[in-house]
Amino acid sequence: METSELLKKVRQIEIKTRGLSKNVFAGQYHTAFKGRGMAFSEVREYQYGDDIRDIDWNVTARYVRPYVKVFEEERELTVMLLVDVSGSRNFGTVNVTKKEVMTEIAATLAFSAIQNNDKIGVIFFSDRIEKFIPPQKGRKHILYIIRELIDFQPEARKTDIGAALRYLTNVIKKRCTAFIISDFVDEGAFGDALTIANRKHDVAAIQVYDGRETELPPVGLLKVRDAETGAERWIDSSSVRVREMYHDWWARRQSEAEAAFKRSGVDAVSVRTEEDYVKALLGLFARRT
Repeated sequence: METSELLKKVRQIEIKTRGLSKNVFAGQYHTAFKGRGMAFSEVREYQYGDDIRDIDWNVTARYVRPYVKVFEEERELTVMLLVDVSGSRNFGTVNVTKKEVMTEIAATLAFSAIQNNDKIGVIFFSDRIEKFIPPQKGRKHILYIIRELIDFQPEARKTDIGAALRYLTNVIKKRCTAFIISDFVDEGAFGDALTIANRKHDVAAIQVYDGRETELPPVGLLKVRDAETGAERWIDSSSVRVREMYHDWWARRQSEAEAAFKRSGVDAVSVRTEEDYVKALLGLFARRT
């Protein structure tokens, strides 16, 4: 993409997603993801009604009168975006690709984090870790992330969500909030890695899919190509049996992903490319309050 075209696209996404994060998501994001941890602030003398479990016995013994520990909500979080950049993200049948929707969702979450004084970082993954952007603050950092979301070219085209989750667990030492943004087209099992990651961090999953992935239209012979493997084949979409097998494949994959989310305790939402992702994200946030 030409530099001028890229900068124009970055600006368009910034205007749209910054406005959403400021006017729509600010309060919901804060409620859903803030205050989920407590940090030590200070000690003070015991007052009537204080919880005796908060007594600092070392300080109490030193001053021979009771002191309690005071805690406050952790106001600064680290937010990590795990963004799927495999080949299947380029699919789209309604004038918008999964990649474009994923980019807007990621940018909206990034601006929401920055407006709440959080750090934001990104892990781009395919079947390997393509790029790691360490968490930072600031508009300049956000614009760099948006440029990469738009223009980054991965080396591989397949998907390994488990590898991305294991990388997150290893590279981010302090507890963070992590959003996995993917179509979850992954033939491998990622449930165990998801469970481990969610024990250490606060993980949420956002699936972006195209409606044509759920069912095949009866339009006769079609030449189809796997975006991740490059394999091509002809299929007869007029066959009821073929369309049933296609739908069954989708339903089975969805069932496996939903079971993994449930077992690991991860909140998840699905966003169809032609639908409004704002409503889906608000629903995700509401379930966490």
